[in-house]
Amino acid sequence: MPAFLDRLRARYAWFDHVMQAQTRYRESKGDFFAAGITYYTMFALFPMLMVAFAIAGFVLSRQPDLLEDIDNWVKQTISGDVGRQLLELIDAAIRSRTSVGIIGLAVALWAGLGWMANLREALSAMWDQREDDASFVRTKLSDLVALVSAFVAVVLTLALSALSSGGVMRKVLEWLSLEHAPGVSLALQVASVVASLFISWLLFTWMIARLPRESLSFRSSVRAGLLAAVGFEVFKQLGSFYLRSVMHGPAGSTFGPVIGLLVFAYITARLILFATAWAATSKENLVEAPVAPPGTAVIAPREVHTEGVGVRGALAAAAVGALGALGLSWLGRRR
Repeated sequence: MPAFLDRLRARYAWFDHVMQAQTRYRESKGDFFAAGITYYTMFALFPMLMVAFAIAGFVLSRQPDLLEDIDNWVKQTISGDVGRQLLELIDAAIRSRTSVGIIGLAVALWAGLGWMANLREALSAMWDQREDDASFVRTKLSDLVALVSAFVAVVLTLALSALSSGGVMRKVLEWLSLEHAPGVSLALQVASVVASLFISWLLFTWMIARLPRESLSFRSSVRAGLLAAVGFEVFKQLGSFYLRSVMHGPAGSTFGPVIGLLVFAYITARLILFATAWAATSKENLVEAPVAPPGTAVIAPREVHTEGVGVRGALAAAAVGALGALGLSWLGRRR
């Protein structure tokens, strides 16, 4: 099997790139970081819900007509104890909107900083960036700036998604009196998917390039952002199919959204980290691995003691000399 993979890597450059990205992802503990990102994502949802309840409480407290309409709708739609408990929950949210909002904001800030720190460390690990010696306060301030930047980026992408959604496009077509033109429904679906893909591409490209501890250029992450956007769009379509299939029974309606949210957060985190590893292992982004300097050289002179030829050596030399003299005299007599 390894030999087969080696042949494929030697034959196809894209397959070799995928294997390099997988190796970088595995060696950098991508699954471990993805699990941490998922944990902080789920943990941050609860304070965000508290903030949402507080905002709703402030809005409803200043609009009694809207509150009355909501109460009438709940009474007409949901009967029994469930409707009564829902009305009590709305009243409680209005009464405790200030305290709920303050606590929710504090916890959301704490959870958000943890989420951002984990995400930035994961992206930095995929880029094989070395850890710096920044202080704790400086690191948290940097994470806070990155968190605010990510919040602004997400808000902008959501606003663009809302503007490019099928409902807005359909209203524009109705204003142009083209809602009944042939092929309009299919064109709207395709346009909505393309717009969502483009917006996700922008968001993922920004995350891959600018959220690591050492920011990189957008050029280094454009193709990786497109890869993440395509995978995210495919997974999003599969996730919507999953939710539609599990929401029928009571167990599915209770646990299905929670499990679906967990899986969605985990797969999305893995997708972003793998795309980052793919960008980091591109030819234009690969850098030579740093070579450690050699160790300290120790110069130690060697002392060699010579004891001379000795007695045996002297006797052997005398014997050789005598034999040589006899041989020379014998040769002289023969001449």
